Amino acid sequence: MQLTHFTDLGLRVLMYLTHQKRDTPATITEIAQQFEVSRHHLVKVVHFMGQNQWLATTRGKGGGLALARPLHEYRLGEVIQSLEGVTQMIDCADPPCALAGRCLLKGMLDQAQQAFFASLNQYTLADMVAAPTGEAIVRLVARSVPAAA
Repeated sequence: MQLTHFTDLGLRVLMYLTHQKRDTPATITEIAQQFEVSRHHLVKVVHFMGQNQWLATTRGKGGGLALARPLHEYRLGEVIQSLEGVTQMIDCADPPCALAGRCLLKGMLDQAQQAFFASLNQYTLADMVAAPTGEAIVRLVARSVPAAA
């Protein structure tokens, strides 16, 4: 299974926002520059994440992005499943399959998908930013935040 670019960006945003020691909130522009990705695409990702109440967003001068919950409340499997929009791997009804009702494949794939997400749900955002990832995020954020005058 390959994750979409949308999911990849969503995970990067969550990890980036784990860095707590900042004077100002992170912005979409800052994150887009740090990861060298399209700001336009990142806006869509952040909007989706805000709607899911994963991010607290503030508009205007001094506004920005922050995590809406403690790190341990972001379960990796749930986050990926939501970002991917995954419901089922195959749909035997569309287009109609001549084997529908007499085929074991769908059941096998559904079971594997459930196991995949259950396995990922053993991990949280806190696990994702453990060393050495956390240190890399600190360095990445430090590159973008201007030094205090």
